[in-house]
Amino acid sequence: MNGKMLWGSATASYQCEGAWNEDGKVESMWDHYLHQENLENGDVASDHYHRFREDIRQMAEGGQNAYRFSLSWPRIIKNESGEINEKGLDFYRQMIDACHENGIEPFVTCYHWDLPQYLEEKGGWLNKATAAAFQHYCEVVFKAFNGLVDHWTTFNEPKWFVFSGYMSGNYPPCHKNPQEVVNAAYNVMYANALAVKSFKELGILGSIGIVTSYQTIYGIDDSEACQLAFRNADNYCNNWIIDTACSGTFPSDMVAKLVAEGFDLSIAQPEELQLIKNNTVQFLGMNYYSPQFVKPYTGGETDVKVNNLGKNYKGNMRTVVKNWFEVANDDMTELPRNDWGMIVYPQGLREGLRRNSAKFSGPIYVTENGFGNYEDVHNGPVHDQYRIEYIREHVRYLLKAQSDGVDVRGYFVWSPFDLYSWKNGCEKRYGLVAVDFDHGCKRIPKDSYYWYRDEIASNWLDVR
Repeated sequence: MNGKMLWGSATASYQCEGAWNEDGKVESMWDHYLHQENLENGDVASDHYHRFREDIRQMAEGGQNAYRFSLSWPRIIKNESGEINEKGLDFYRQMIDACHENGIEPFVTCYHWDLPQYLEEKGGWLNKATAAAFQHYCEVVFKAFNGLVDHWTTFNEPKWFVFSGYMSGNYPPCHKNPQEVVNAAYNVMYANALAVKSFKELGILGSIGIVTSYQTIYGIDDSEACQLAFRNADNYCNNWIIDTACSGTFPSDMVAKLVAEGFDLSIAQPEELQLIKNNTVQFLGMNYYSPQFVKPYTGGETDVKVNNLGKNYKGNMRTVVKNWFEVANDDMTELPRNDWGMIVYPQGLREGLRRNSAKFSGPIYVTENGFGNYEDVHNGPVHDQYRIEYIREHVRYLLKAQSDGVDVRGYFVWSPFDLYSWKNGCEKRYGLVAVDFDHGCKRIPKDSYYWYRDEIASNWLDVR
């Protein structure tokens, strides 16, 4: 760590690269699923694969000194036997070089959801062999880019790809099976520890962390029942990742609750749990967009709601996790939110940073934060004052957390340019720079791009 504050932006390989079958890249689970279901896909996305030099130069011209991006596993490892695609490694080597040439710190994520389809066909994250395959893949990229990357993360948001894949059925493989959630979650955290173990044993330069999709949990009142719902929700949303990756143990009360409810935990072997205990991360990445308000469980089966339709979504978002908690966000009518129902609550970032700092002594990075909206990019500049206000207020609370003594060392806007937003398609725009997907992916900086540049240059003078 060199001590400088990182101000940057973040993307994910599948969401921005395109070139889905070029230069030896094999099929990912998302390629397969979206093609099979005839859904809007990332075959081209933002065409970052062909335009990364332009994009990285634009980040630098926008005052940014860091770029968080993910590597595509199926672009690098060809098959189940672990054969390396050298063209894939060369592409990322060029990206890393472009970062250095522009004074940008590469902040590299190994896995942002695009599992190779050849592994999904063997059970994906339900198969413990996937953890071993992940370790091999990580060793390949660690060795290839050793000394070129100071910040590595193993996984981006295990909660979302595990719960969306095996609980809500919203993401591939589209299952709805709580026992599979438990098994997949365990295998992911085991894979994380295997990668950390390899990183340390290989003597890789820099540091390694994990990125969690952090939701600051609030109970709607101070009752004992609500405090229990709070703890259950915090374990469900946050602690099974953060406690395990940072401290080496799954939350004991969560484990006891799973046992009491009849879940089979035999997947966890003593020697693997010891390996998890011995191989914890060196920093924590927090993706923060919105808090979650909860209340006690009152009845009914588990029902996890997802809005992929934005303002066209009909009905409520009342998620229920049987015997654990109920989401009360719909009750918080006084709080602002975007068209996808996401509550805007910047003070939750300060609180989340404080909570994590209290139990983890390592540095913390805000690895994603941003505002998605419908935007017309065809009729002149995008005047996205709402995005400016969103980022300003979240940075304000980040700086307050720093004043509180939290060791937070970086902030990344999601995203540097518009990209494919999973099952929301391309109409949900997060970028500081507009991408005209209908006209050759032309780049058009929005007002927020210039504002972010000027705020970084002034060291956030008006926010401070």
